[in-house]
Amino acid sequence: MKGAKSSKGSKSPNAPKADLATEITASLVVFLVALPLCIGVAVASGVPAELGIISGVIGGLVVGAAKGSTLQVSGPAAGLAALVAETVADLGVAQLGVIVLFSGILQIVLGLVKLGRFFQAISLAVVQGMLAGIGLPLIFSQAYPAADAKAPGTPLENMAGVPGLLADTVSNPQAMIAAGLGILTVVLSFMWKKVPGPVNKIPAALVAVGIGIAVAALPGVNVKTLQVGNLLASVDVPGAEQFAGLADPAVITAILTFTVIASAESLFTAAAVDRMHDGPRTRYNPELIAQGAGNTVAGILGALPITAVVARSSANVQAGAKTRMSRTLHGLWLLLFALLLPQVLALIPISVLAGVLIHSGWKLFAPAEFPKMWRQDRGEFAVMSLTTLVIVATALLEGVLVGLAAGIILAAVRMSQTVIKQHIEDDTAKVVMAGNATFLRLPQVIEALEGAAEAGKPRIRLDLKGVTHLDHACRNQVEEFVTQQRAKGLRVELLMPGPAKHTATDTKAPTAPESSRTIRADEPLSQHPPAAPAPGPTAEWFYLDTRPMPEEYAETYTSR
Repeated sequence: MKGAKSSKGSKSPNAPKADLATEITASLVVFLVALPLCIGVAVASGVPAELGIISGVIGGLVVGAAKGSTLQVSGPAAGLAALVAETVADLGVAQLGVIVLFSGILQIVLGLVKLGRFFQAISLAVVQGMLAGIGLPLIFSQAYPAADAKAPGTPLENMAGVPGLLADTVSNPQAMIAAGLGILTVVLSFMWKKVPGPVNKIPAALVAVGIGIAVAALPGVNVKTLQVGNLLASVDVPGAEQFAGLADPAVITAILTFTVIASAESLFTAAAVDRMHDGPRTRYNPELIAQGAGNTVAGILGALPITAVVARSSANVQAGAKTRMSRTLHGLWLLLFALLLPQVLALIPISVLAGVLIHSGWKLFAPAEFPKMWRQDRGEFAVMSLTTLVIVATALLEGVLVGLAAGIILAAVRMSQTVIKQHIEDDTAKVVMAGNATFLRLPQVIEALEGAAEAGKPRIRLDLKGVTHLDHACRNQVEEFVTQQRAKGLRVELLMPGPAKHTATDTKAPTAPESSRTIRADEPLSQHPPAAPAPGPTAEWFYLDTRPMPEEYAETYTSR
């Protein structure tokens, strides 16, 4: 009881207590949601259906029992289906185990060195663009098996082939039946929550599977159904030949890609699931280690990679689960079903599973997020759209890298805000700068300096006291300008940010107390006469002013 009271997630003493019956019920609900998804993801990934079930079992029994998150559920995810399919096509199913194995080991290492929180630092625009870039190709790739057809290949090829797919489907009665089952599955997935009464507690995917099995059993119906083999016989432990593939740069690239994408998806899902309940919050580093342990086991068995999955996790929360028991038990139910009732799996139409994945792809794509992002931040909208487009046009890793680079550039540009004002006063050309002066604003700095030089005045005063950050490029440009103008005989005064100091060609310098004094930016220079003789024409004056930049710069300096 003492431990329960100290739980971080305990917000109310009246919160419902977890009980065995609720946990078992929740585990059955998650099992019913997970079963068609595990199979569908495997089929979409181009691997035997049994591997999807094995990964689902590992997601429950291994990841589910580990500490980290309490209620999120892990297993094979639709978000990785396209990446796995591409990897399998290029490197083969046998090599998949080594890739998943070392991805899991790398995840464990990242968790041990406490980099789990690092994934939260990724721009939300990049994350949403990544999910959209995963979801859109998934929709088009699954449109083909939804009509008992084979997808042409790349996302762009799949999109271009849709008109031909429609023509072929309309001309084939059996393809029309398959497509009807796929469309029905998608419609049920979207509309099932509106069904009244306790009926809507049954997962929509399970209802669609039931309808699909019934239709496929009708006389005259000849749609493609799932081909299921022996679960234990599907285990393929990597051998020496597969480990030798680690010398291939493509394998190393795949390992890094799987690690980044699987980790990011799991930890982003954790953040989303934490908002669904008031229980204990996710501990990100232990959760990353748990995901790594699951992928390590999955890799040893030659199964699919594992991530946390929103659909299963939300079903777990909505079913009233409070502990890790429900998500662990769901893995046990998957294992028992696959071992005891494999013949039932062979009755499921492929088009129904494709419909389930089309719905998942649509949720990943989330088209409503694009206009929402446009209204909130058009710069972030550009990053989000660019990430999606590059993923669709090239591959997942390239798209994420481009998105991250675009996000960093956007942040750098926005942080590098420099205000530069120029004016002429008597015989002096003055330049006042404030804000963050970085290389991104170098053209503006150069233009202002050149303008001061072209003014034709015998004296130039550069006031940079309001600059909060001056990088090497801008500092070097300013110092070079000062050196050049002094060489021409001009009198140049330079007021730089930083510790106060005074250098002059005169042999006499101000006394220490006076030279180290900080002068307020709103006080005229004439109010603070130097203790020593006035500096010569080559003097540099350094003042420190750490206050925020004022909205309007008053002309506070008078010419000599």
